[in-house]
Amino acid sequence: MAKKSERKKKASKSEAPARRAKTKPKVSRSAELPPAAADPIAMPEVLEEAEPVAIPEVMADDSDDEVLPGYSGLAAEEDEEPEVLAEEVMPEEAGSMVPAKPETIARLNALQRYLAEVRNYSLLTREEEQELALRYRERDDLDAARRLVTSNLRLVVKIALDYYRQWMDLLDLVQEGNLGLMQAVKKFDPYRGLRLSTYASFWIRAYILKFLMDNWRLVKIGTTQAQRKLFFNLRKEKDRLEQSGFKAAPQALAAALDVKESEVVEMDQRLSSRDESLDQPVSEDGKQTREMTIPDERQAVDDRLAEHEFARIVRRKLRAFRESLNDPDKNKEAFIFDRRLMAETPLTLQKVGEHFDISRERVRQLEARLVKNLRAYLKDQLPDFEDYDFILR
Repeated sequence: MAKKSERKKKASKSEAPARRAKTKPKVSRSAELPPAAADPIAMPEVLEEAEPVAIPEVMADDSDDEVLPGYSGLAAEEDEEPEVLAEEVMPEEAGSMVPAKPETIARLNALQRYLAEVRNYSLLTREEEQELALRYRERDDLDAARRLVTSNLRLVVKIALDYYRQWMDLLDLVQEGNLGLMQAVKKFDPYRGLRLSTYASFWIRAYILKFLMDNWRLVKIGTTQAQRKLFFNLRKEKDRLEQSGFKAAPQALAAALDVKESEVVEMDQRLSSRDESLDQPVSEDGKQTREMTIPDERQAVDDRLAEHEFARIVRRKLRAFRESLNDPDKNKEAFIFDRRLMAETPLTLQKVGEHFDISRERVRQLEARLVKNLRAYLKDQLPDFEDYDFILR
């Protein structure tokens, strides 16, 4: 019996592969579809066998046309052809477009279109650049100036990339850099023996940096020379001091950058925080704005009225005390009261002593007795007020 059971087990194991081979394999729905309709993510092996998308004839004939489908093509060498996908091919001119299938229409954003257009302008040799610069300088040839500008558009993009982290929209930086490039062409002197690219790079950077300062915050920044110096060098100087083991205190930063300490504190606060609009709603119903939550640092109206009324009472009491000094025997006290205590520019003790032909010490004694009497008079007339010395300061 044991031998029969072993033979049955061996027979069942040998028949299992045969049964699996006879079963029909399951076929996914995407595999049954035509190659063009297959899912590109789920079935990559199907796409490899698919026929390539047809390219319009207008592009197939133009073998010298360089197309830059994306941003990465800018860094490629001039002689290196960028990799162009069939879905991203575009005709060179709108007038030469021919009807194409929907899958052949390129979907390029504004930046990609601009970069593709820039690559259509070839660079100039030193001799060509010199000839064009002389034509523009001596004969105001606008065609020569246009050729100088278009041949250096790649330089603008390269410089704009250095400030891409400070401003996310690269086209804004390129636009300002192009303005600097045109200004450089206008000011370029071909007799100095320099290349236009070397001279124009300074103008391009200057225009880009000015754009960054003008648009960095809602409130304009960099309006003075000190602010511009801090805007570009404050963070670098802080990092340098911290790497050297020093604390980046405002006093040390001000000494290193040759500016005021208050300007360092102000610029550090402006760079480390963002501007807030005073009209921005802060309540759920939108009726309360941020401006309503800012405390008014001015003195309250009732406090100002109280001080004004108290000052009027004190002036009246001082006039009454001055009238008590009209006695001829008190002419010295009256003179000291008018020229020393109540005067904006009081006379010195020496001047008062010379006026009455007495010593400085005697004048000091008379003034001390006068102040004592005035304090007692005010304490009697104003019992609720305690800071009498404030009136006599």
